[in-house]
Amino acid sequence: MQTDLINDLQHEIQVLTASVNRLMQTGTAKAQADHDYRVALAQEILIQKDKGMQATLMSDVCRGKKEIAKLRLERDIAETVYQVNIEVINAKKLIIRVMESQISREWGRNDQT
Repeated sequence: MQTDLINDLQHEIQVLTASVNRLMQTGTAKAQADHDYRVALAQEILIQKDKGMQATLMSDVCRGKKEIAKLRLERDIAETVYQVNIEVINAKKLIIRVMESQISREWGRNDQT
């Protein structure tokens, strides 16, 4: 029983490590998507300003443009993936703590025999 728990714990630690590495990748993708969206939006605002569009309409019109809206969607998806990775990491940490506690109880029980 203890060997199985220890093996399971080691597996969970490996999965946690992989999840942390994935978080770095998804965090980078999130930052890049936000950058791309903001740059494209700023460029479009400048284009519309040069065309003489009213300032009160500019922001909504630019955000509604197909290319800009697609970049915003990609940014929002990247944010969601990043947040999901954080939740996976938190869940793995909890699983590891529970397993460590269970192993401690098993070891304590064996010391009494």
